[in-house]
Amino acid sequence: MKTIGLLSDTHGHLPENVFTHFKDCDEVWHAGDFGTEEVVQKLKAFKPLRGVYGNIDGQEIRSEFPLENIFYCEEVKVLMKHIGGYPKKYAPGVKDLIKKEKPQLFISGHSHILKIIYDKELECLHINPGACGLQGWHQVKTLVKFSIDGKEIRDCKIIELGKK
Repeated sequence: MKTIGLLSDTHGHLPENVFTHFKDCDEVWHAGDFGTEEVVQKLKAFKPLRGVYGNIDGQEIRSEFPLENIFYCEEVKVLMKHIGGYPKKYAPGVKDLIKKEKPQLFISGHSHILKIIYDKELECLHINPGACGLQGWHQVKTLVKFSIDGKEIRDCKIIELGKK
């Protein structure tokens, strides 16, 4: 079993309480728009880090993280992409990518809107952790924490870090 701390859209700001909330996580996943290499380095020093680059990320981050990250965690296939949309409103090309790759978990960021939705048509759980940075129109900084145990995704928690 692995416990995952999921965040997105830090835009160069990494609240200290992220480390408290993710202290018992095995890995941290970032769904893009890190904003600065400093955010990347702090997260990498804390826990194993997986991620994708976002639309605001510069060349240094783009050279370290892919546009799309497809991997297995335990027995769950994961697809992560910063600009992905969500069930019934996927970004262009994303639904076709999900159909091709058949992940059980699709993670995106970008919208700054926290969403956890199961797509019955594609048999895929979608998670967008919202934003935990200070940039954007969101009012509350958010994170998501969950566990993957074999083929099961469970114990999903939404964490509010307070107003931005």
